[in-house]
Amino acid sequence: MRILLLTTYFRPESATNAILMTLLGEELTRQGHEVVVITGMPHYDQNRIWPAYRGKLWMQEQIGSMRVYRVYLYVPSKKTSFWGRLLNYLSFNLTSGIAGLLIGRFDAILAPSPPLTNGITAWALSRIKGVPFIYNVQDIYPDVAVRLGVLKNRAVIRFFEQVERFVYRKAAAVSVISDCFKANLLRKGVPEWKVEVIPNFIDENFVRPLPRHNAFSKEHDLDDKFVALFAGNVGLSQGLETLLEAALCLQNLQDLRIVIVGDGASKTALVERAHALGLNNVIFLPLQPYERVPELYSAADVGLIPLRRGLTEDSVPSKLFTIMGVGRPVIAGVDSESDTHRVIQTAGCGLCIPPEDAKALASALQELYEDRALAEKMGRAGRDYVVQHFTCQKVAQRYSALFESLKSRSVH
Repeated sequence: MRILLLTTYFRPESATNAILMTLLGEELTRQGHEVVVITGMPHYDQNRIWPAYRGKLWMQEQIGSMRVYRVYLYVPSKKTSFWGRLLNYLSFNLTSGIAGLLIGRFDAILAPSPPLTNGITAWALSRIKGVPFIYNVQDIYPDVAVRLGVLKNRAVIRFFEQVERFVYRKAAAVSVISDCFKANLLRKGVPEWKVEVIPNFIDENFVRPLPRHNAFSKEHDLDDKFVALFAGNVGLSQGLETLLEAALCLQNLQDLRIVIVGDGASKTALVERAHALGLNNVIFLPLQPYERVPELYSAADVGLIPLRRGLTEDSVPSKLFTIMGVGRPVIAGVDSESDTHRVIQTAGCGLCIPPEDAKALASALQELYEDRALAEKMGRAGRDYVVQHFTCQKVAQRYSALFESLKSRSVH
């Protein structure tokens, strides 16, 4: 099949969706499909279009076996600006829709979210081209935005709820990354036959265990420390203030360091808070190149997944599989009903604590600090489990089967 992958983010960007969709596209081509990509100009890492791509409305690239069409999109100066982000989404929807009309035929469309509005473009192209589209739900919007307080206006919330229902109704299939996501959609009236649970994944040959003492740990003076690592978006949904409160509780452990790697809307306030508390056991580092992911995570003794209370059913952090993939134990602040909790408990790869509970986080860190053998055992269990269940090859096979099944479904 000739598959159109319609995604706002794609490599060389380091956004999670960019990495996942690039890996998935590459694997689908290895399994015999032709994958064509429409994506935005790279902008996520620098919060502006990269210099090599500026001043262009449209360009073509070849990434592996994939023909990639890049289109202009508006990039707001502030990621926290609601109207700026909406303009970012809509500008991409317009330019990507035009590109989709010009690139020739395709047999099916895969459109990952966020943003939710990509589903509208996928539907329009599917109608015009007479092909089905799969809507891939990576985060459930607008639910997450409402819970975070980003969306407060009732009229705006209702509008996005209507967009959400429209996209679900028009998609030939909706792929979700967890059972909790599926339950959410079923409660909203999406037919069960339309919803397919296909989890996220890792490239197990790239995301692999490396020595604890490596170039990254040496570069940042971490070789003789016990390192608890958070790496990713320093945003509203992570609840990273809990890490600072736990660090305050653990100042008696002289060689423990909580390392926070990444950038995002909450970072400035978080750094200021750490300074105000006088924390000398918290280290902030900038976003790292994707190529350094294996040594970054391997330089840790434990990986951290903090989330805000009530959000973990609407989010399955991809960093969970990365931490498992490098063979490190996980401490996750998640609700007990969440899929993240279920995976960790089933795999035996870490400790789950209540969200936003600094004392519980401090206690879990101290437990693994004092019992290194347990930490190593959990790390090995996580690596074994992720290789068994969450590899790119296995996930792509499930998408291939879903694409084949769409041949018999009508286009709405």
